Amino acid sequence: MASSPHDGVHQICDRYVDDIAAADPILATLVGVAGHDRDLPDLSPDGIAARAQVSRAALADIGGAEPTDAGEANAKAVFVERVGLQVELFEAGERLADLNVIASPPQDVRQVFDLMPNDTADDWSVIAARLGQVPAALAGYQVSLREAAANGDVAALRQVTKVADQCRTWAASFFTDLVAGAEVEGALRSDLDAAAAGASSAYAGLADFLTGELAPKAPTEDAVGEDRYRLWSREFTGARLDLHEAYEWGWAEFARLEAEMTEVAGRISPGASIAEAAAVLDADPRYQVQGQKALEEWMQRLSDQALTDLRGVHFEIPDPLMRLECRIAPPGGSVGAYYTGPTDDWTRPGRMWWSVPAEREDFSTWREVSTVYHEGVPGHHLQIATAVHQAASLNRFQRLLTWVPAHGEGWALYAERLMREFGYLSDDGDLLGMLDAHLFRAARVIVDIGMHLKLEIPGGFGFHPGERWTPDLGLEFMLTRTITDPTHVHDEIDRYLGWPGQAPTYKLGERLWLQARDEAKARRGADFDLKAFHQDALVMGAMGLDTLRERLAAL
Repeated sequence: MASSPHDGVHQICDRYVDDIAAADPILATLVGVAGHDRDLPDLSPDGIAARAQVSRAALADIGGAEPTDAGEANAKAVFVERVGLQVELFEAGERLADLNVIASPPQDVRQVFDLMPNDTADDWSVIAARLGQVPAALAGYQVSLREAAANGDVAALRQVTKVADQCRTWAASFFTDLVAGAEVEGALRSDLDAAAAGASSAYAGLADFLTGELAPKAPTEDAVGEDRYRLWSREFTGARLDLHEAYEWGWAEFARLEAEMTEVAGRISPGASIAEAAAVLDADPRYQVQGQKALEEWMQRLSDQALTDLRGVHFEIPDPLMRLECRIAPPGGSVGAYYTGPTDDWTRPGRMWWSVPAEREDFSTWREVSTVYHEGVPGHHLQIATAVHQAASLNRFQRLLTWVPAHGEGWALYAERLMREFGYLSDDGDLLGMLDAHLFRAARVIVDIGMHLKLEIPGGFGFHPGERWTPDLGLEFMLTRTITDPTHVHDEIDRYLGWPGQAPTYKLGERLWLQARDEAKARRGADFDLKAFHQDALVMGAMGLDTLRERLAAL
């Protein structure tokens, strides 16, 4: 869409949402931009370059736009920082070689079908059309990976082989299971079955390509080094961090949390270690749920209760936000919980997803209470859906496309801490689960930065002092110094190594939120109001940490 010399900041940002949604139909479905659900993006080098050009053109337009008020000035700063980084990543070749176990095209193409309605024959017709595009999309993706490999840029062997395993899992049953329940007949039934078979075959073919052609070219070295890590850290934090200071802080925070967990473990079982207290809780029927359906129902009850309790007391929660669906995610992806936001018109609500091993039926709730608060309310759902609700003050780019992990994940981890402050984690079992979640995120800061930069392990912490981090040491640390499910830990190490700079954003973001709150308290003294501080911060929408610090200081 052509720009006008009279376009303002908000108009340019709004138009960018439409332009990038047309170029990336998966993104369009994710954020609820209508009209693209039958399509998949062009994942070939030409398609990637076209999306980069959309971003370049928008940056040029907004560079010439003068903000008319503080809201537009803020919007321009957010847009330039976020979209500018997308161009930097393209120019660095990162988009052409995009392959990791958690957030790259193979996962995006598969997961978009989770978000599509399937209630009517028309819905299934749209699904059939998109399924029919899977082979072409994955073929284009292979061309991009092949071109990147010719330039000497291939994801680490660990990522290549693990993604191939994911592709085989999805090829085996996901697409055929997806369409099996469609209550349709005739030509549409045939179209669905054929498209599902084609998508399955395409994923099997991608798996063969990854193991047969790409794996022999893939480096065995997992660490990306400091230069690439800094670029990705900026993408995930919106800040130019002192990585070495962050690494040292991570160790200090880990030690603080470990000491508190030891104290709580002693209250659960006198003299018990953290791991021994966890075993006591795992055996306690009060904290057990049997079956994935029961886990889903437990999540929904706890989420609904939090929404009801917090509304009007600690947060202003508008009516549309009171609907939050909790679901078990389809099998095949990395283990863990995640959130998908509502569409701009609220026809699709916010959803909390829990990805668990397909065969698992026994769950300990003490580990997961704070996770529900993290993904739901007052965590991601309150934060993201509040921004979506600000149509009067935030443009569509700010509401729908501005996601900065350190801002969002930092808030969600801060939200867990808030629930403790509000009195919702007074049970020592649930408290140990919350502290473990925070210990785990502190460990992420240490291990993620340490592995990718190959930093030295300091003395005084009882873990391989003087050695330099490797993936094996990272795995050992997470398995022996946290009480996280070992299945989850193995997935986590693969995630860190394929997604450099993302894992530390939880703790580093929480750190900034706490600092900003303390600074606001110091400025306002007796006039400080926590509820008002949270409301003011949330309605501004997402932004990078450097921008957030500036904006919060002005509140």
